[in-house]
Amino acid sequence: MRLKNGIAKYIKSTALQRRIMRRKALDRFFAFEGLFVMGVALLVLFALVGQLAADGAGRLSWQFLTSFPSRFPAQAGILTAWIGTLLVMLLTALTAVPLGIGAAIYLEEYAAKSWLTEVIEINIANLAGVPSIVYGLMALGLLVYELHLGQSFLTAGLTLGMLILPMVIIATREAIRSVPPAVREAAYALGATKWQTVRDHVLPYSMGGILTGMILALSRAVGETAPLITVGALSFIAFLPHPPWQETFPFVSFEWLFDPFTVMPIQMFNWVSRPQDEFHVNAAAAGLILLVMSLAMNAVAIVIRARFRKRIHW
Repeated sequence: MRLKNGIAKYIKSTALQRRIMRRKALDRFFAFEGLFVMGVALLVLFALVGQLAADGAGRLSWQFLTSFPSRFPAQAGILTAWIGTLLVMLLTALTAVPLGIGAAIYLEEYAAKSWLTEVIEINIANLAGVPSIVYGLMALGLLVYELHLGQSFLTAGLTLGMLILPMVIIATREAIRSVPPAVREAAYALGATKWQTVRDHVLPYSMGGILTGMILALSRAVGETAPLITVGALSFIAFLPHPPWQETFPFVSFEWLFDPFTVMPIQMFNWVSRPQDEFHVNAAAAGLILLVMSLAMNAVAIVIRARFRKRIHW
């Protein structure tokens, strides 16, 4: 009897060891597979960036950054394109970020759970996956034809703002949900109101996730072309928008909001469509500048996010 029990325990222990070994082998396989996939993705990324740098690095110069577009490749520059990109991104952020954060706070902290809020949440999730050209067509009908805003910076900023608004709302809600309930309960126990709890505790603790969502949303917006072409972005502009200031009171001018515009992706598309190889080199150089601009925007947001996280002490 003891022999049978010993044999049974040995068989069970051996089977358990084999199962553990198989699981460890499976874990190592998945770790290797993930590392392999990441390596392939990085290799492809480095190859694309390297090819872009090899084609366009020689064209980078101060003259290229400060010159207007031209029909002569050697004289063409991206002055209007990169200024237009910065202004459109500024309007996009001013449009989408306050509205997105405010909507997320209301839905997560104030709105009662009902069929209406469920419908709103479903629509927000669906809007985040709508193709960008649909936003361009909507903006063309609403902003250009109905509101008569024209083919302007304001139209472009509002269009891209509507495009990334669902992403900002979803990212902000997820960041707010990650705040432990104990933070809210402690604030309420000390006599804080609902708004004081959200303003002084929930938002600071969730700011890292909110900024991460903003980075992803603006990174998508900076490379969008289809909705801007739809609302009337120009591919050739040989003048700068009006300055945002003036010599007389109130010293601030909003005339530039209604100026025609172009952006870096559209300028690149225009050059790539040309048959001359020199214009293709210009497009590669413009791509490098756009990549640097995107990385710089992300770096600023990452620095701000890191500072917010350092101020948090659990």
